[in-house]
Amino acid sequence: MTGFGRADGSRANWRWHWELKTVNARGLDIRMRMPNGLEALEPGLKKSLQAKLKRGAVQVFINIERENAGTDVRVNAALATKLMADLKELATGLGAEPPTLDAVLGIRGVIEVAEPDTDEDETAARLKAVAATFDDAVESLVSARTDEGSKLQTILESVLSEIDQLVAQADTLAVTAPEAIRSKLEAQVAELLADRADMPEERIIQEVAMLAGKADIREELDRLRAHISQARTLLAEGVSVGRKLDFLAQEFNREANTLCSKSSDTELTRIGLDLKAAIEQLREQVQNVE
Repeated sequence: MTGFGRADGSRANWRWHWELKTVNARGLDIRMRMPNGLEALEPGLKKSLQAKLKRGAVQVFINIERENAGTDVRVNAALATKLMADLKELATGLGAEPPTLDAVLGIRGVIEVAEPDTDEDETAARLKAVAATFDDAVESLVSARTDEGSKLQTILESVLSEIDQLVAQADTLAVTAPEAIRSKLEAQVAELLADRADMPEERIIQEVAMLAGKADIREELDRLRAHISQARTLLAEGVSVGRKLDFLAQEFNREANTLCSKSSDTELTRIGLDLKAAIEQLREQVQNVE
């Protein structure tokens, strides 16, 4: 499910804001990269997200500004020298251009920002404030996803109603068109007897029963109605039902395919195709459900 959350925070000369973005995914995939000094927060932040979200690819960003920090920027000359030498050797072996100084300076750790001395209590308090603001961003994200979920539920209920109506049409057609089925069965039995005149009566009865079963769509309609009921129950639960709905959409499609394969009537085939289209719409929307 897509969503966006943001929260701002500050302490002393620090200003920061969190941005959380989610897009659809089968499971929960969290990607974050903490700047220097905040790496220790990452396990706890992931745990907070895992407690609130079950599905989605989550990207976590933090932008930090330090006002009048009096920071001292230093170049890690030893690391830069080693990287230049190693990269030049690699480039020579590959027949490529050697790296530029700008490229090496862009490597993490070559340029170091030395923060002014702060006591441990202040550092701990600052990290706590940053983490608390992250929780606010998570709540903002959850709220946005909840709003989207309400809209999505309306869409899914509408699609289920359409499927329900198509199943009712197919049921009416199956009940009111027994003559077409009977005529088809008679033709098939006649063809069977013509090919196998010496077939025992018991075998003929078995073949007729099998042909009748292939023409009867009531079992598929019963299962489709059961799937509709189950889907509505899951939507009413509203908690981490995306995977179940995803599986259910596959079962919907299986029954619709069988119904179309059994159809001996152009109108029933049309209903079956409309049913498959509605189920495909359901399947696409279910991908957005957590």
